[in-house]
Amino acid sequence: MRTAMLALLTAGWAVAADAQDVTIGWLKVERDLPPTLSNLDPIPEDLGLAGVMTAIDDNATTGRFMGQTWELSEHNVWLGDDAAEAARAALAESPYLVIDAPADVLLTIADMPEAANALLFNSGAGDAVLRDADCRANMLHTLPSTSMRTDALAQFFTTKRWDDLVMIAGGHPEDQAYAAAMEGSLTKFGMKLSDRKEWRFDADMRRNAAQEVPLFTQDFGDYDALIVADEFNDFGRYILYNTWEARPVVGSEGLSAQTWGPAVEQWGAAQLQSRFEDAHEREMAPKDYAAWAAVRVLGEAVTRTQSNDVATLRDYILGPDFELAGFKGRPLTFRDWNGQLRQPIPLLHPRALVANAPLEGFLHQTTELDTLGIDRPESNCTAFN
Repeated sequence: MRTAMLALLTAGWAVAADAQDVTIGWLKVERDLPPTLSNLDPIPEDLGLAGVMTAIDDNATTGRFMGQTWELSEHNVWLGDDAAEAARAALAESPYLVIDAPADVLLTIADMPEAANALLFNSGAGDAVLRDADCRANMLHTLPSTSMRTDALAQFFTTKRWDDLVMIAGGHPEDQAYAAAMEGSLTKFGMKLSDRKEWRFDADMRRNAAQEVPLFTQDFGDYDALIVADEFNDFGRYILYNTWEARPVVGSEGLSAQTWGPAVEQWGAAQLQSRFEDAHEREMAPKDYAAWAAVRVLGEAVTRTQSNDVATLRDYILGPDFELAGFKGRPLTFRDWNGQLRQPIPLLHPRALVANAPLEGFLHQTTELDTLGIDRPESNCTAFN
């Protein structure tokens, strides 16, 4: 009996000695968003942060048995504030930052001397360049790139044999970036647009859509599907059911390729959805999921390595043994050439999951997940070499 008690005490001392205290920083940089025609989709004040908090609770559940403690350091950068100054303050508290910021701000933070030995997680910018020529070795990406989302749709078009495609693109830089990514995806999978128009209406479409949209789309003639590039959810909602031809609407509206959505319920996702809604009284948005995934990546790495050393965790996360159960039907891993989290992309409309890309028949020599986004041979990222 004394021997058993001594063994238990010794084990307890070992856990205490190896305990890891992990602080995760959350840094959100407010964007100057343009006005939109509808207020039906308000942006939650805790967008992204709610995902971080949910994941910290998840990490803490396991951490109680592993001698881990998880804490949050929250930093917000309002319009006009200095993002670099806020980043320095956050990095002084933790080398692990989950960041929702535009691409240029992310690069500024990643290049700061204070971030040289940090591990940054991009949960808010889908710009392909961050995973390509402007990649940084200290930055990983849990938000899918825009090209991963457009590749998912292009696979769906191929499967459905929708090869006569037209597009309406909004005038905001994000709309144009989405349109460019979509054209790149169509080229990648052997397709191209039949026609493209730019949306430049100043009129109130809430009253005029039934008159203006049919005239605007009449010149398209017949086609298989209409792609809408409207990343701010401004005009796309008024395209649905108002086109000259009754055809599917896809892209930023209608059938959409997203990181996450309320219609994702398979593979245990309903349990994550329920926990999130109970805690935050709203549905989990794509940026919430990306932020949740970043914190869970750290939680998994700390648990598996029994370390909170930055270099140790980074090597493990990018290594062949890392996997994250992300409620998407298969384990999530990182691309070791650019730091992008591999993940399936749900194809959704607001009330149901239609498909989960990569779709059947799109093969790859390593993993079918690498048919979405920048593959290794296409990458101009050298920071991870």
